[in-house]
Amino acid sequence: MPKIISIHSFRGGTGKSNSTANLATLMAARGLRVGVIDTDIQSPGVHVLFRLEPDQMHHTLNDYLWGNCNIEQAAHDVTEKVGMPASSKGRVFLVPSSVKSRDIVRILREGYDMGLLNDGFQRLIELMKLDVLIIDTHPGVGEETLLSIAMSDAMLLILRPDQQDFQGTAVTVEVARQLDIPKMLLLVNKTPTSYDFGDVQKQVERSYDCVVAAVLPHSDEMMTLASSGVFVLRYPQHAITHSYNKVVDQLLA
Repeated sequence: MPKIISIHSFRGGTGKSNSTANLATLMAARGLRVGVIDTDIQSPGVHVLFRLEPDQMHHTLNDYLWGNCNIEQAAHDVTEKVGMPASSKGRVFLVPSSVKSRDIVRILREGYDMGLLNDGFQRLIELMKLDVLIIDTHPGVGEETLLSIAMSDAMLLILRPDQQDFQGTAVTVEVARQLDIPKMLLLVNKTPTSYDFGDVQKQVERSYDCVVAAVLPHSDEMMTLASSGVFVLRYPQHAITHSYNKVVDQLLA
């Protein structure tokens, strides 16, 4: 059965979209057909990692929500753009949100029918024959984010080792439990290398009574890449890539 996975964080700047792109790419490398929907409509960005330029977006999630197209018309095959071979069995399809200022302002002013999101998710899975649908959510606990999370089979909640993140994540974990998400995992990102990663994992798991899928270090290579590509393809032997693969194992288990 296809899986719907939400990638979420309480605050921005945790590396949520970066993780989304890397996890989706690793799943596709395993031969899976993966859809990614950028529901962070107010501040879209995952398209940059998939090297999809704004002028290449023939349709976006905004167009679908406004009734200007079907959801599959907004799905862009970005498999080759990220550097995977054309012959690859696995594929990555991205439904981006518009980066046009007038479209973002319109969403903020008018909102949209959130029921369309659920319909769009299911239609995309069926028509694109997806094995996995990944939802890159808007940070926080807004209504549209809660809807996306509630429809998911699994949620990966990303946080940094930071007191503001710790407190906000506690709220998000409690909300997710009330929504009865079948599987919830934590990913601690951008951890200073001076920390004891084993201690960080134990502390976070004890604090939230939730499995930590991985503790990722702050990485100069990641910073230098600066969202100009997908990290796991540029650095296939890097420790972060190995950790992301372990996260994929747990999400798909």
